[in-house]
Amino acid sequence: MAGNDVYDVIVIGAGPAGENVAGRTAAGGLSTAIVERELVGGECSYWGCIPSKTLIRPGDVIAAAKRVPGADAAVTGPIDVQAALARRDYMTSSWDDSGAVPWLNDSGIALIRGHARLTGPRTLDVTDSEGNVRSLSATKAVVLATGTKAVVPPIPGLAEANPWTNRGVTEMKEIPQRLVVIGGGFVGAEMAQAVRRLGASEVTVLEGGPHLLSREEPFAGQEVGKAFATEGISVRTGVKVTAVARAGDGSVKVTLDGGDEVVADEILVATGRRPATDDLGLDQVGLTPGQPVSVDDQLAATELDEKWLYAVGDVNGLALLTHMGKYQARLVGDILLGKDARDRSSRDVVPRVTFTDPQVCAVGLTEKQSRERGLDIRVVSTPTGGVAGATTSGDGIEGTSQIIVDVAREVIVGATFTGPGVSELLHSATIAISAQVPLADLWHAVPSFPTLSEVWLRLLESYGL
Repeated sequence: MAGNDVYDVIVIGAGPAGENVAGRTAAGGLSTAIVERELVGGECSYWGCIPSKTLIRPGDVIAAAKRVPGADAAVTGPIDVQAALARRDYMTSSWDDSGAVPWLNDSGIALIRGHARLTGPRTLDVTDSEGNVRSLSATKAVVLATGTKAVVPPIPGLAEANPWTNRGVTEMKEIPQRLVVIGGGFVGAEMAQAVRRLGASEVTVLEGGPHLLSREEPFAGQEVGKAFATEGISVRTGVKVTAVARAGDGSVKVTLDGGDEVVADEILVATGRRPATDDLGLDQVGLTPGQPVSVDDQLAATELDEKWLYAVGDVNGLALLTHMGKYQARLVGDILLGKDARDRSSRDVVPRVTFTDPQVCAVGLTEKQSRERGLDIRVVSTPTGGVAGATTSGDGIEGTSQIIVDVAREVIVGATFTGPGVSELLHSATIAISAQVPLADLWHAVPSFPTLSEVWLRLLESYGL
């Protein structure tokens, strides 16, 4: 397809979502091109999920060993930071995507490097690094998979202080002795703990809300905050940053609304993300730049009369998670191949994991969301550490397992698990909610002994089964 500027499908963005669309349409016989302005593999592979979880892992392993009598005696020294950073470099291929490109070639997908901008329905221009412009057109569809960018709020002095976002912290070459984190969501919480466990002497998290992880059940953020306090991570809630200044010696001073100051060596901003749509030429097709692209249940742009523009992953604002973007991408691939596929999960059945210790894992609706929808619900909870599988894993295995039951239908609409290693419980909850399995049937799904999954038995017993 070299030199051919007309394709059936053109995908903008070669992250996990874009790759999944392109792979599916190409495998189905549609000529497919994918446009990428940075690295094939996208944010997740180089500055998100992969490097962050790689940096989290050493501290998790040490903490797990310290909870096991006998194994704790083997923990005799600090983490080898240089080895941990080298592993991060390996996992990101040192920010080199040459290993990711052969798969595209083998799949018959044309890779076009550069920045894409829509010029009209099914048409776009791609400008490469040297300023050369190549015009492309799609006979069937254009799929946006450009993801999001970190938000740096307009706090006086913050931008000038050259703060880290998720990219800076996952690329760090050494561990700062003092780190201040603005924002107590999953990125801020995960990296605060990771940096502390990798050797930082002072880590402070500043959160404007009443607790960490404000989008999850209140108990989840409270339990993480309690664990942070035990590890020497300072969490200050209900505060507002009013000014930031970088001093000549490189230190950063953060001023709070009450007049208090926090001084650190680096500052991480983790206050949210916005869709990367500001320079895609959306205005050329009647859409608003800088905003998420509103989509229907087939991921097609709702503001266009004709279905030719699709948006998958973070760019549509539905569920800012890699696995949800990949799910949406598979749907769009099927739709473009003629199947009547529809999104059933991106609004109400979104599984999510915060990889702190304790982990926070949830899927579906929270209690607040359920009540706002007018559902007649019953909230059932049990201690995560109250089963034999927790005891055999070590001492101090604590947390909460909770389900939200729609009483009228006797099905689960939401679930949250907290505790070490509880992410492995999440998929069973996702299946139960997605398939709307009645509790009477779920009772016959017998959890193996002794595993953490026995909390399911405890939850159903607490409900009355």
